[in-house]
Amino acid sequence: MRAAVLTAPGRVRIEDVATPDPGHDEVLIHVEGSGICGSDLAVYGGRPWFDYPRPAGAPGHEIWGRVTAAGPGVPDGRVGQRAVALSYNGFAEFDVAHVDHLVPFPRDHAGAFPGEAVGCAMNVFERSGIGRGDTVAVVGVGFIGALLVQRAAACGSTVIAITRRRFALDLAQRCGAKHVIGLTDDPYDVVAELTGGHMCDVVIEAAGRQSTLDLAASLVKVRGRLVVAGYHQDGARTVDMQSWNWRGIDVVNAHERDPSIYVRGMKSAVAAVTGRMLDLPALITHSVPLHDIGRAFDLALERPDGFLKAVVRP
Repeated sequence: MRAAVLTAPGRVRIEDVATPDPGHDEVLIHVEGSGICGSDLAVYGGRPWFDYPRPAGAPGHEIWGRVTAAGPGVPDGRVGQRAVALSYNGFAEFDVAHVDHLVPFPRDHAGAFPGEAVGCAMNVFERSGIGRGDTVAVVGVGFIGALLVQRAAACGSTVIAITRRRFALDLAQRCGAKHVIGLTDDPYDVVAELTGGHMCDVVIEAAGRQSTLDLAASLVKVRGRLVVAGYHQDGARTVDMQSWNWRGIDVVNAHERDPSIYVRGMKSAVAAVTGRMLDLPALITHSVPLHDIGRAFDLALERPDGFLKAVVRP
């Protein structure tokens, strides 16, 4: 099979490698596609704790496809299913996944479905405690941020979307945001005016930068909630603990590492997408063939106008 191999930071090539065999309780998936995740960019760009070359297909973990073979212990009926899966080498024509990390979706769903990423957003939303009538700010409207705007608006909250790019502001409005604010437009003052000085019940930081963390924290009302969904992997962060103390805010680091919780989020994602509670096709802006995967990484790094999410298709 063909698979992408990261040979060094910023360098990727396509190699012919052996198709993996599913082990006990595993299935073999013919990959239809895998999303480029923000966490993939750290591997692509290089960090001191990564070794190269990376395993074939790594770090692709947002896969969907069709089950083509099953290992010992897998229940009958899995072969032929279309599903999203939690796996780790999905930038390839085939990958294996544990049967418990497989979430079927309808055969007639023809579009891209990076299930792990949508499941991540569903888990963030669950931990955010957002309810009807809340005023919610989402700082950073990338793929996860846009999903959270959709989900928060659908549950009856008033959503304020704050982000850098005009394209993302327009998209957030289409996703249900009542107000959109550019990062250069003095967001604190605008939010204070919109809320009569009360600020926000819940603020979700979804950009992964010190500046967006600082801004998000400043928008939380007294006894409100700051939810950290951004992927902060480029160094230490500082916080204004005096301000956090004074307002008595709750802080939720909404990242998960338990595979069973990932899968639970993916099940919620499948239900939300197939039930038309989330508009997934509107958020996937680029589809790139496997042989050109370097361009997909570069798009995710550069984020040109019109870009939100890239998927790689073998």
